[in-house]
Amino acid sequence: MKIEYAKVTALGDRQDNQDRAAVIVAEDAAIMLVFDGMGGHSDGAKAAEIGLNVIKDLFTSSSLPVFDPQGFLYMAMSRAHDEVVKIGVDLAVDFRPRATCAVCLIQESGSWWGHIGDSRIYQMREGQLMTRSRDHSHVEILIQEGAITEAEALDHPMRNFVECCIGGDAPVPDMSITRKQPLAPGDVLLACSDGLWSGMTDEEIADMATRPANSLADNLKALSMKALSVNAPYADNTTGTALLWVDG
Repeated sequence: MKIEYAKVTALGDRQDNQDRAAVIVAEDAAIMLVFDGMGGHSDGAKAAEIGLNVIKDLFTSSSLPVFDPQGFLYMAMSRAHDEVVKIGVDLAVDFRPRATCAVCLIQESGSWWGHIGDSRIYQMREGQLMTRSRDHSHVEILIQEGAITEAEALDHPMRNFVECCIGGDAPVPDMSITRKQPLAPGDVLLACSDGLWSGMTDEEIADMATRPANSLADNLKALSMKALSVNAPYADNTTGTALLWVDG
């Protein structure tokens, strides 16, 4: 694989950063991880840290390329959930650590996506959005039902209300796992917390993430700075990982 990759995280207007992110690259596969600790619950940062480390360890101990990408994503996110549940088992339900997550596995000229909550994954090409994940959120349900538009969702009062997450209750949460998403040279993948995509349209994100005059790292930094500016003075932790597919 010939790839470039970058990571950015910023505190925003919060007291602590509860986001965690990583890009792990091997010869035959790579994985992008973003976990967003839920600030309304105790130890959100710990939930994000544990979830990320569980999947990172599973990936690095696997034979690569992964034989069953969809099965791997289901198993990895389920195990991350189980480990976060353990640290909150003695707490009241409303205070148990929780996090959202986005996981993107890249191998064999394609990517497989898994996510829980409103951390997102995007695939972009030459300034255009090819596809993105759909949030597990109340606002997304309203969009799918035709009750509101994508534009109205940007400042909807319930835009931060997620329907599922890792941690909290013991049952495995709802999760979305895709089939293989083919990659073409020049495609950019972005996995990010809601602090990065909030306040920006998909078109703005696709344009900024794929500007050819800049490096991938510069484009990702520009996205982060734009998000912080748009959402100030209430900007959330703003975190993203990006990967440029050069050739398979």
